[in-house]
Amino acid sequence: MSTSVTPTTTPTGGPPQRSLLDKVLNGIERAGNRLPHPVLLFLGLFLIIGTVSTALSVAGTTVTVPGEDETLAVKGLFTGEGVRWLLENFIPNFTGFPSLGTVLLMMAAVGVAEKTGLLETAVRASIARAPRRLLPYLVAFVSCQAHLMSDVAILVIPPLAALAFKNAGRNPIAGLIGGFACVCAGYAAGFSIGALDALYTGITQQAAAVVPGGESAPTHILINYFFTAAASCILALIGGFLISRILEPRLPQPDPGAGTETEPAIESEATSDAAAAPSAVTVTVTARQRTGLLRSGLAVLLYATVVVTCWLLPGSPLRGEGGALVPSPVLDGIVPLLFVAFVLAGVVYGRTVGTLKRAEDAPRMMAESITGMSGYIVLILVISQVIGVFDWSNVGTLLAVNGANLLESAGLTGFTGLVLFVLLVCVLNLFVTSGSALWSLVAPVFVPAFMLLGMEPAVTQAAFRIGDSATQMITPLNPYVFLMLTILRRYEPGAQLGTVLSRLSVFVVPFLIAWLAVLGLFYGLGLPLGPGADIHR
Repeated sequence: MSTSVTPTTTPTGGPPQRSLLDKVLNGIERAGNRLPHPVLLFLGLFLIIGTVSTALSVAGTTVTVPGEDETLAVKGLFTGEGVRWLLENFIPNFTGFPSLGTVLLMMAAVGVAEKTGLLETAVRASIARAPRRLLPYLVAFVSCQAHLMSDVAILVIPPLAALAFKNAGRNPIAGLIGGFACVCAGYAAGFSIGALDALYTGITQQAAAVVPGGESAPTHILINYFFTAAASCILALIGGFLISRILEPRLPQPDPGAGTETEPAIESEATSDAAAAPSAVTVTVTARQRTGLLRSGLAVLLYATVVVTCWLLPGSPLRGEGGALVPSPVLDGIVPLLFVAFVLAGVVYGRTVGTLKRAEDAPRMMAESITGMSGYIVLILVISQVIGVFDWSNVGTLLAVNGANLLESAGLTGFTGLVLFVLLVCVLNLFVTSGSALWSLVAPVFVPAFMLLGMEPAVTQAAFRIGDSATQMITPLNPYVFLMLTILRRYEPGAQLGTVLSRLSVFVVPFLIAWLAVLGLFYGLGLPLGPGADIHR
């Protein structure tokens, strides 16, 4: 499918005219298409950092971190010392990258829950019998929790929301567009923990180490949990309102028979078990599937009860130093605990509904999920070297100190500086749609810079999540936008790319304001963003 905006035709049948929106979108698309593949982008950045570090080293550049007595000299990568360092640390940089093992472990666990059909059935069950008036709010809430399903959420939830709206006598286009907008805007929110949290946290941990003493800063997988959980509730309320009061009244009514065809792309991504795949996308849940949901939920509840009880027992080995609950081995080991929970839920559900028939099916599902991460592994191979050079050469420290001084001299410290950072990420997100790639670009500079201004890494990561979510839905470089256009044409055959983006645009500013309001509330009241993750150092 072509990714260009189709020009509209004048009512008199004259030559096609391009609207201002079309021109802007085409300009964004052309600029974005000129960006190289993320691997090549980071390879170029690696060469630039190497060259700059060498030039600064030859010039005798030094940097002093505020509050530290030691003066650090910038070291050059393309020197004898730098080449030796790279040869000795190339593999450790890659294999020791914090998010690598965490992301692969979480993807393996979520893969079992996904491929047995548990996650999709949970979504179906949540919206199957929703009251007509509450349907937009329930769709928005489920969508804002959906990052647990990774990109599968974008393939499953919007079409299901469209059918739920249609079954309830509402406009299915509102369900489709609204579900997609809320999945994108709430992709970094929610009560659940997934591979995205592990990925962000690993990059944050590496970036924080640029500042002396940054290794001790809280960077566990739950450092934004309180913030993202609260934001998901606010986003769901605003999303439901926008779908019901702003979007739906302005939409054309589709033909009564529209939208009944099966969308092949949705079915192929919904489950890997052909026997378990439905013949058409519906919002019904069978009695067997409900039983599977109930049993898997009870199994996870029992497991969580055992873990929490062992954690709370006085003298428990799961407590931290001096009997502390935070920090403790439970928080440090939250990833393996979540791994067991997801695998347990998926196995119980799969055995109940018949999508997991043999013991070897579970490791096969894990392997299939990890196979899909091959592109990410290659990207981390290059990213890990870039961040490693940033750290070793002290170029990252130099940029962070100078950046912090610039923000401070301009009076852009505190929450104002965070807001400007969010807006910068919003713009960059139009061109670099990969959250991991974008965070890898900005984290090594802004995490240390805000740390030098007295803020914990958790705050910078939270601010990044806002910018990464707000504009993801309206960039033509997001391939799922064109999937939504394909599905939309089943209900509205004349829809074009501008049609989709113009309707999605009504969500951007309200969601951005809501995200910033929640962050401002946490910042103003000094509330922790997650367990043991305060705002100020």
